[in-house]
Amino acid sequence: MTDIITQLLAKIGPGHMASTAYDTAWAARLGDIATEISNQSLSWLVEHQLPDGSWGAPAPFYYHDRVLSTLAAMIALTYRGRREHDKAQIEKGRLALERIVGNATAGLQADPNGATVGFEMIAPILAEEAERLGLIKNQRERILGRLSQLRAKKLSYLRGKTISRHVTMAFSAEMAGRDGQHMLDVDNLQESNGSVGVSPSATAYFATYIRPGDKASLNYLRRVTNPDGGMPNVAPFDVFEIAWTLWNLSLVPGLDYREKLQPHLEYLSNAWEPKRGVAFSTAYSVKDSDDTVVTYNALLRYGIEKDLASILAYEEEDHFRCFDLEVNPSISTNIHILDALLHAGFKRNNVSVQKILGFLRRARDRQFPFWVDKWHSSPYYATAHAIIACAGMESDLVAESVEWMIKTQNRNGSWGTYLPTAEETAYALQALWVWDQKAARVPRGVLLNGARWLKENLDLPYPPLWIGKCLYSPQMVVRSAIVSALTLIQ
Repeated sequence: MTDIITQLLAKIGPGHMASTAYDTAWAARLGDIATEISNQSLSWLVEHQLPDGSWGAPAPFYYHDRVLSTLAAMIALTYRGRREHDKAQIEKGRLALERIVGNATAGLQADPNGATVGFEMIAPILAEEAERLGLIKNQRERILGRLSQLRAKKLSYLRGKTISRHVTMAFSAEMAGRDGQHMLDVDNLQESNGSVGVSPSATAYFATYIRPGDKASLNYLRRVTNPDGGMPNVAPFDVFEIAWTLWNLSLVPGLDYREKLQPHLEYLSNAWEPKRGVAFSTAYSVKDSDDTVVTYNALLRYGIEKDLASILAYEEEDHFRCFDLEVNPSISTNIHILDALLHAGFKRNNVSVQKILGFLRRARDRQFPFWVDKWHSSPYYATAHAIIACAGMESDLVAESVEWMIKTQNRNGSWGTYLPTAEETAYALQALWVWDQKAARVPRGVLLNGARWLKENLDLPYPPLWIGKCLYSPQMVVRSAIVSALTLIQ
């Protein structure tokens, strides 16, 4: 694995992410404002319609991702399409959307941990626009379902306020549509790199409807366009990519890559602001506890200690928040904070530690021995990280989760919620290896069978399992988890 780790450390930095239909569709709207960006994006959309007529991640099928991506693509093709072929694609999209919405369960539509970022704010805007264009009829309420309550709660936070770059909602600024621009603090919305919330879709919206032709926005979009002509869901995400990669590698005892790690450790250390921590990107104004705590953990495991005050600043009455103005808390964020507090020397009876343990007990469905988080579509992500944090320290909390993980291994050695994936297999192997070392023995065959499958599938494309405004895959982060797992087992 030496060469693979060396290559990984040489490549991480600005963030590597495949194009997404949702963000590309917003860029396709630019039309005559930025013809080259619009045409590239339009071509990408035409080439990436899925066999069932929808747009979004090919696999896994994910309701919120498919709905937003299909609506956005149909609207873009309606504005910019000029050929009969485009009209046929729009019609296929319309039929696909009807099937997707018609088959959705009430539970799926109501679960805030399953919704993509800003779904309850963006979906009504896109649905209204699609209705105005005659693409759909009376679908708004069906698409949103019971998440309309969450929309009302979020809108209540905005009373008397506007959205600037210092507010998380800037990432989903397109939710303002054409009639809600009064919600935006236009003069203070852009980041220094010209983006709005380091989001290609929000930035394309800004350059199309708020400040048409804005030079800084268009330059940002040109810089982040992928070689295939599409747009990623977020760019850059340097801190996130480096921190998660280093955290994954830090699980491997005695891994000696200090010289190659040093530039990345210095980068994270320099990005840290005392009492504030970090954002997922040095280009983004909004700090959050998840990137802060994973950065803290990664640095601490390599001997660099930062102030815990930056993490404790996010403490609430019964949990830790991820962002300010957050409606539903992140389970994985609280798991990561628990891990940090325990590694920093906090005892089990510490008030903050007990607070998180209580939150995790309440957050887990009594019927299922695992956790599902709002940042990731797979229960293996949050559950694996809970096992790693608790093994040997709070083992009773995750013992049933370990049994569930072992029982759900596929016969070929893989794991996967929707389909076998290298990413989920890596998470399971990381967790089971830590459990084997710190708590109780795991059958050796489980680990070896998983490692054999993972090694055979090391270089497969990684399905997008992470939740942004649509599903996405932080490719180097996923690869680092795979490399970490294989190194541990070998």
